[in-house]
Amino acid sequence: MKTITYYLSPQSPWTYLGHDRLVAIAQKHGAAIEPRPCALGKAIFPISGGLPLNKRSPQRQAYRLVELQRWSEVLGVPLNLHPRFFPIDESIPATAIAAAIHLEGNAAALKFAGAILRAVWAEERDISNEDTLAELAGGCGLDGAAILAARPQALGRYEAYTRDAIEQQVFGAPWYVYKGEPFWGQDRLDFLDRALAA
Repeated sequence: MKTITYYLSPQSPWTYLGHDRLVAIAQKHGAAIEPRPCALGKAIFPISGGLPLNKRSPQRQAYRLVELQRWSEVLGVPLNLHPRFFPIDESIPATAIAAAIHLEGNAAALKFAGAILRAVWAEERDISNEDTLAELAGGCGLDGAAILAARPQALGRYEAYTRDAIEQQVFGAPWYVYKGEPFWGQDRLDFLDRALAA
C-alpha cells in the first residue's frame, strides 16, 4: 500500500489548512497516512534555522498574515488569524495524538489531529487544556480519558517521532514524505498528488 509519512505540528495554521486536503488526496489514491507529531519549535527549529513566530522580523510576521488570509479564502477554510489560544505548549496536544496512535491506530489519530487543528484555528478552543482534548477525542469516537492517561507514556513516542523528523531533514510543518521524497508545506500538496498518481 502507498504510505505517506505526515510530520505535523498541532498548532500550525499551515498544517491546519492542508490537513483535510491531505486526507482527501490519500483517499483518492488509496494511500495510508502515518501522522507523526513532532517538536517543531523546541527541537527542530533550533537546528534547522527556523525561528518561533515572535522572533521573526516584522516584515515576515505581516506577510504571514496576508498569506494565511489568502489561503483561507481560496480554500474556503475558516481561519481566525489571531486565535485566542496561540501559541501554546504544543507538546500537550502532540503527546495526546501520539497516545491516540498507540491506542487506536493511525487513522483514528489522524481524525483526532484534524479536530485539534480545527479547535485552535476555527473554534477558539485551548488545545493545551486536557478537558478540551478529552472532549475532542470523544467527538472523534475515542476514549478521551484513556488517551490522556496514556500521554506520559506517549512522550517517548513523541520524542522518537521528533528524532525521526530530524533524520529526515524536516525543518517545517506540515511535511509529507512519500517514497523517500519530501514535500514541505500545504502548498506542495499538488506535487504530492502527482507523485501518488505516478
